[in-house]
Amino acid sequence: METKNPARIRVRLLAAALALAATAAMPHAASAAGYPERPINLIVPFSPGGGTDISARLLAAALGEKFSSSVVVDNRPGAGGQIAADLVARSQPDGYTLLFANSGMLAINPWIYKLHSDPVKAFAPVSLFSDLPFVLVVPASLPAKNVAELVTLTKSQPGKHTFASSGTGGAPHLSGEIFQQATGVDLVHVPYKGGGPAMTDLMAGRVDMLFASVLETMPYVTAGKLRALAVTGATRSPAMPDVPTIDEAGVKNAQSGSWTAVLAPAGTPQAVIDKLSEAIRAVAADPAVKAKLESQGAVAHGSTPKELQDLAASERERYGQIIKSRNIQTN
Repeated sequence: METKNPARIRVRLLAAALALAATAAMPHAASAAGYPERPINLIVPFSPGGGTDISARLLAAALGEKFSSSVVVDNRPGAGGQIAADLVARSQPDGYTLLFANSGMLAINPWIYKLHSDPVKAFAPVSLFSDLPFVLVVPASLPAKNVAELVTLTKSQPGKHTFASSGTGGAPHLSGEIFQQATGVDLVHVPYKGGGPAMTDLMAGRVDMLFASVLETMPYVTAGKLRALAVTGATRSPAMPDVPTIDEAGVKNAQSGSWTAVLAPAGTPQAVIDKLSEAIRAVAADPAVKAKLESQGAVAHGSTPKELQDLAASERERYGQIIKSRNIQTN
């Protein structure tokens, strides 16, 4: 009769456990190789029709063609993007539910809101999709033809001039705070519930300046109702090639704006993330997609997951410093 050997039994148990683990992993490997095998849901944190939604639908259509599978845009607005973020964070990490996020959700919200879903721990970065620089606009009636004249005007009367925003704590608001810090001017912030009311009061001359997307401002600049003084990106906007960058206008360290990116729930297989990232980068490099984004005042910009992770971390640190130094609060 064979004597039971505890060491041999442990080896057999370990071998059985490894075999079981390998078997369990096989479906994941297969699903990564065949991904996608069913429609992908792209969750958008904002209402239909806005700049973020338009970009998301452009990406969804192009990805659908590339994968020969449907990519369905699902708008879940509310709570500064957190309704959508929480939904995706709780989703199965299989690559079939993705979040179309903007920079505010990853770099600003952690500093000013109590979040249910930690943007660092709850999500896996996939790829950037676009850069969305803002443009500094003033009413046509304001006696400032360029940024230098605007700075001189506002410095001559500290605390008198105002800048509007689409809401406290958003990227347009933070752009105004960055501008003040970089120039030393003293402005009064006037937050609105959305960009539409802010734009209306700006054209009426009830506020003095606004940082907003190129897409929002371009019709009014073209009509002569607003004057564009500078774009806040690193390069000029293809939609407004005659408008200088904020750096060219003489204001250093004042770049700002927004960007869009795709995130997956934490725990999504790396093979799926890599396949998605490669596809999104290919879409962003497509000349037709680039042209459509440029017509909206955006710039196509794909990335690796690591590049997105590093950008989000850098932006979080930068905006955190601004929020603390300017004592920005949402209540």
